[in-house]
Amino acid sequence: MNRNLEQWRVSKAARSSERGVVASQHHLASRAGAAVLDKGGNAVDAAVACAFALNALEPWMCGLGGSGYMVIWHAATARAYFVDFQGMLAKATDSADYPLDPNIPDSLMGFPGVVENRNVTGYGSIAVPGAVAGLSSAAERFGKLGLDSILEPAITLARRGLPVGWFATLNIALEMGDLLKDPAASDIYLPGGAPAQPEQFLRIDKMAETLEALSAEGPDVFYKGRLAEAMARDLQAGGSRITAEDFAAYREEWREPLVGTHRGATLYTAGETSGGLRLNETLEYVTEHLDTSRPFGAHAYSVYAKGLNKAFMTHRARVGKIQRAGSTSHMSACDTEGNMVALTYTLLNRFGAKVVLPSTGMVMNNAVSYFDPRPGFPTSMEGGKRINSSNMCPTVAVRDGRAIFAVGASGANHIVPCTTQLAGWLLDYDMSLEEVFNLPRIDASGVDRVRADPAMGEAALAELAEEFELEVAQRLVFPKLYSSPSGVLHDPESGLNYGISDIGNPSAGAAAAAPLVLEDDDSPGDVAVRA
Repeated sequence: MNRNLEQWRVSKAARSSERGVVASQHHLASRAGAAVLDKGGNAVDAAVACAFALNALEPWMCGLGGSGYMVIWHAATARAYFVDFQGMLAKATDSADYPLDPNIPDSLMGFPGVVENRNVTGYGSIAVPGAVAGLSSAAERFGKLGLDSILEPAITLARRGLPVGWFATLNIALEMGDLLKDPAASDIYLPGGAPAQPEQFLRIDKMAETLEALSAEGPDVFYKGRLAEAMARDLQAGGSRITAEDFAAYREEWREPLVGTHRGATLYTAGETSGGLRLNETLEYVTEHLDTSRPFGAHAYSVYAKGLNKAFMTHRARVGKIQRAGSTSHMSACDTEGNMVALTYTLLNRFGAKVVLPSTGMVMNNAVSYFDPRPGFPTSMEGGKRINSSNMCPTVAVRDGRAIFAVGASGANHIVPCTTQLAGWLLDYDMSLEEVFNLPRIDASGVDRVRADPAMGEAALAELAEEFELEVAQRLVFPKLYSSPSGVLHDPESGLNYGISDIGNPSAGAAAAAPLVLEDDDSPGDVAVRA
């Protein structure tokens, strides 16, 4: 499809530090998390600060209107913890609101089309968001700082406005048709009826006010207070069935993480509803079939492709579909105490429902699309039901009682192949974090063909073509064919912590503990091109 489309090579260096490190899909969000580390916070505080900062930096991927998972390695108790803050359907959800329409193509989730795409765009596609509950609960339980300190960098960035570079303009332009249908979204992201152009900041004052309310009044204001009431009014005015009572009923869920092993390391992922089952099944296959005495190359790609295909076919049989939607963000953090965090959260599709709530400035999820409009399936709609199947796969690896790395990615069904390769290669070949992130990857997900990055070389491609129907496609900024990962790693020999993020994302980057000082080089123009 795009074997030879772009005539350049891109690479990134890992950020190293004796102090804590944060890696995410926006370098300013990483710096926001790193600033919290500098103030005395730990990895949990830093990851939560980074996640909140993304509201002002990457609102098409995640935010207060989203949901997700967080895996924590807590050094003091030498235990892994997992919080599920997935979205929840309104209690009054009625599948009759979503009649099937054979003239509408299947959704990106693989479900039959619904009249007017009501489950994919607009107010009818919104579920009760869990991000505020999950993030604030993690900070309260395992962080060292108060929510007001954690939110300070996000508020600073929100008050300045969304920095628009070419990458932001691209993401807005891709959803222009649907954003135009929502007055609040259009007013912010389509000034003058066209995508916001680079070299400016977009003011989202209501978002800043919402973050300030959280800082001053805590998460209860979002689920039981004035913000909940305002959001419920906005939602019902738009045709949603979500009520203030639905917000009040929402709870994050702390559960035992899913546990796997590989090459003497224990891998903790986000429970059986995440991509962790597929990661573990693939690595079990790799353990049995990979010959690590052979140099890294076609043999490794082949074994991982076969393992991933097997795991995705098992997944398809279990849940009846392969999820393909996903505009998501992943961040990883570590500190000097040995804590590590892998956090993934999402609006589902890019810009979620393509709806901004006027009272809060929040972009809302389209999590209703995660549920089958037909009855009788594990993922069928039901009032009050939580999302119970996801590709998100935040992963923390531990060896000898010490966290060694945390990785994860965004990118829908590309997440599990990406995260599995990164985690597996770090353990199979004792590579550095920088080496692994800069390697070309494959994408295999139980379908007829395997996708391969031509950067792996003609010899490796030729060997793979002998075993698989091969699609050769470059790793591009868009379309995102190999996921967008972020990770951190602790090197016990040097004592250094490392962080790196997606080499194909122009905004992604890692940051070491330091104050957040916004300089002239943080202008929108520079953000647009900074690696």
